[in-house]
Amino acid sequence: MSDLCFLTLLEVSRQIQARALSPVEVTKAELDRIATLDPKLKSYATVMADSAMARAKRAEAEIGRGELKGPLHGVPIAVKDLCWTTNAPTAAGMTIHKAYMPSEDATVVRRLSDAGAVILGKLQLTEGAYADHHPEIAAPRNPWNAEAWPGVSSSGSGVATAAGLCYGSLGSDTGGSIRFPSAANGVTGLKPTWGRVSRYGVFELAASLDHIGPMTRSAADCGAMLGVIAGEDPKDPTTLPGPAADYLAGVSEGVRGLRVGYDPVWCETEVDEPTVDAVRAARETLASLGATIVETKTPDSRAVLADWIPNCGIETAVAHEETYPARKGEYGPTLAGLIDVGRALSAFDYQKILLRRAAFKGAVAQMFGSIDLLLVPAQSFAAPTLADMATLGNSSDIARLLRFTCPFDSSGNPTITMPGGFTASGLPIGLQLVGPHLSEALLVRAGAAFQSATDWNRRHPVLN
Repeated sequence: MSDLCFLTLLEVSRQIQARALSPVEVTKAELDRIATLDPKLKSYATVMADSAMARAKRAEAEIGRGELKGPLHGVPIAVKDLCWTTNAPTAAGMTIHKAYMPSEDATVVRRLSDAGAVILGKLQLTEGAYADHHPEIAAPRNPWNAEAWPGVSSSGSGVATAAGLCYGSLGSDTGGSIRFPSAANGVTGLKPTWGRVSRYGVFELAASLDHIGPMTRSAADCGAMLGVIAGEDPKDPTTLPGPAADYLAGVSEGVRGLRVGYDPVWCETEVDEPTVDAVRAARETLASLGATIVETKTPDSRAVLADWIPNCGIETAVAHEETYPARKGEYGPTLAGLIDVGRALSAFDYQKILLRRAAFKGAVAQMFGSIDLLLVPAQSFAAPTLADMATLGNSSDIARLLRFTCPFDSSGNPTITMPGGFTASGLPIGLQLVGPHLSEALLVRAGAAFQSATDWNRRHPVLN
């Protein structure tokens, strides 16, 4: 059944709706695979086997009666354990919340359930969705190589999706947390425009930076999931007005005539050779498909990059004020250190951060007046090992890691991250397309075109 587990979400959806596969059969195969592989991979915080089988049986009966709810109906997926669920605890990667049972589902969970998706369980993450896993919680392991970094903070989402332990997952992204695990595990992740997806019922890391989005095996799969979870939510007044778009409507239109910006100075300076090669190759692929490559000078992001940690820190301090510093001893050192940075920040300095952030957001919007999309790496160095990440201690190294991710959290722009090649040692290399606000349909369309001309997203780890 391993080949079945590596189908894309839309492929398995079509087979389910044609009744060539049953939701019960597919869900059981996934649960069996999780039971076999996840004791080593550790991607799930909680497996919800009983409720998943009940949902699968209900979906099978509905589809049998011709009551189709859309592309997620009967398809097994999983959600990051930041998202409230009434039938399973939501720990947010923290020991202090390990028994927390919410009284309602997060809006994104409810929308997935209403669309008929089968939720297999809750996926592991770093503590509070920041940079490191809690010292008492085992970190997920990269299925391509156990010594390779699995990415943060949606580590379980990346690992489970890559390993065939779900057909799609939800992640969150505050500084790169959809994009890092997508790149590290060779999957496709879509960070929507800030406010396009409700954050109601999702534990905060930093409210004005947090984005919720899908992680799947293809751009089209991301579009299918986003079409379910996006849209205005009265429970989250920061959501943008209007319903979700049909993100699959133009998925076959390709990229002919699109202007794709590329800044060779930004993308190739202090970026390792495998990453530069992968992004250049993606540029050539897009050009061969009819896109016009426009040499672009991206806005200077150095200030907003330097500001990201204190900006995140003060918002995280607010999010954790009920438990920190009152329960400081139960926090891991990395998350505690971030909160301490935030609590020490003056209002004077915070206001300067906000002004610089607003200026950067405006400059990015101006850039998109002359281009439709921007091509950039996912990170400055391809496929770091766990040992590499353990030595990533100084500010310049951290800035290199965050260089192509956190600026677009600060500006709120949507991005799609895709595998664009492999290192000599066989580990995935990620790249990004960035768009103007509310260009998710265009990102899905461009991603689908790229993936129609390459097979990087079709490759998967070999697991025993």
